[in-house]
Amino acid sequence: IIMLDVGKWPVFALLPPEELKLIRQACVFGSAANEALYVTVNDEVFALGTNCSGCLGLGDLQSTIEPRRIDVLCGKKIVSLSYGTGPHVAIATADGEVFSWGHNGYSQLGNGTSTHGLTPALVSTNLLGKRVIEVACGSHHTIALTTDGEVFAWGYNNSGQVGSGSTANQPTPRRVSSCLQNKVVVNIACGQLCSMAVLDSGEIYGWGYNCNGQLGLGNNGNQQTPCRIAALQGVNVIQVACGYAHTIALTDEGFVYSWGANSYGQLGTGNKCNQAVPTLINTEKERMSEVAACHTSHTSAAKTQSGQVLMWGQCRGQAVASPHLTHFSSTDDVFACFATPAVTWHLLSIDYMTVAQSLKKEFDSPEISDLKFLVDGKCIHVHKALLKIRCEHFRSLLNESDEECIEVSQFSYLVYRAFLEYLYTDTINLPPEDAIGLLDLATFYREMRLKRLCQETIKRGISEENAITLLCAAVKYEARDLEDFCFKFCVNHLTAVTQTHAFADMDHELLKNFISKASRYGAFKN
Repeated sequence: IIMLDVGKWPVFALLPPEELKLIRQACVFGSAANEALYVTVNDEVFALGTNCSGCLGLGDLQSTIEPRRIDVLCGKKIVSLSYGTGPHVAIATADGEVFSWGHNGYSQLGNGTSTHGLTPALVSTNLLGKRVIEVACGSHHTIALTTDGEVFAWGYNNSGQVGSGSTANQPTPRRVSSCLQNKVVVNIACGQLCSMAVLDSGEIYGWGYNCNGQLGLGNNGNQQTPCRIAALQGVNVIQVACGYAHTIALTDEGFVYSWGANSYGQLGTGNKCNQAVPTLINTEKERMSEVAACHTSHTSAAKTQSGQVLMWGQCRGQAVASPHLTHFSSTDDVFACFATPAVTWHLLSIDYMTVAQSLKKEFDSPEISDLKFLVDGKCIHVHKALLKIRCEHFRSLLNESDEECIEVSQFSYLVYRAFLEYLYTDTINLPPEDAIGLLDLATFYREMRLKRLCQETIKRGISEENAITLLCAAVKYEARDLEDFCFKFCVNHLTAVTQTHAFADMDHELLKNFISKASRYGAFKN
């Protein structure tokens, strides 16, 4: 049975186990983490807790220790949910509609009034005909992202966080344009008093309050319209998360940058100095796949590609100034156990495993495998059907044999295992030097996509020390693209490269070719 484990969140402690089993999505919010909403397996929506400002959407201001159903939301399929500190709540549904309720002193519900909303109401001004896929709330403002990549904003605007060019509060949704006019936004987030947007091009923009440098612009002036973070030029951002007054961003290469307030070490830079420009955090552990922060706290978290979770910033009142490895399996646990208040940083949802994830999990797992390879005396467990589907070589090989164990001698264990793993995951997980062996294998089995991936991996790991070795390998395996890349690198670092052992040991023919080609390239002009 697939269930969402909400056990770490105290507000759920009184729910009977059979009720907990039915939860598929949940959110914990409020100044003391005493409010919660959840969606069951039948798409029914329930709320419980203190109900400040009517934020439970139940039609009254009564607090409730027993879950009560929010009838208007039942069957709506919530895809995104966010909340402010009033608190107010905004959701986007699968149909692209936005509903909001709760505190409304600054028109953060977007309905043109400033009276609290006791039940969820459709936010319609300027959004009719638009499909909203994501909502984000600051302390008292709300922004929404549509399928077209447009951003709409409304509510409190004392620092320009609505992006309208003034500081007048915005009572209804208004498109955030100026610099974003013809751009496509793919991800949004809000700090207490600022807003951030990531573009499909990997650029990132911020607007609103900036006294702690949380916009990453290199200054501390508030911005009333979106400004591009110029310091991240050339870096592709794919996700942004905002804390109370700090911001963290994840790049497509798995690096994490942070900027803004740092009095609790929430930037993860090892000190407590604010940063007005994005700073690369040292997560030495490996590539990151997710960053997490919440505008109600000074806590930061990130998850590595292999599933390890790091946290830093304010953790149970302590200041942790560098990423700290936890034993958690999700960033959500960091907020449940260490943030103040212990609220959720996004809507908790059941993660059904995709086909790709299921296959990845079965790689080299003996349980249901029906074939093993023996390489260098070690076993690798696989599934014949998958190998036949994924690789021409195995299709013919396995149709002719019904062996349970095949011995491989021409490739090393490391290389062969990486090859088989690639068939399960579409990715390669090898240091550049070992990727040369895989390039050899890809050439041998005529696996063109794998050959391309190997070349990319090798390029990423090129250095003055290994450039000649990589160049020779590229020539040997007829990897033209890689050969050109390595050659250019060698010419651009000629002095250092010619002093390496690999250059001294270079094959005479190759050396002759290299020198004549380099001279044509203009390497020896004084």
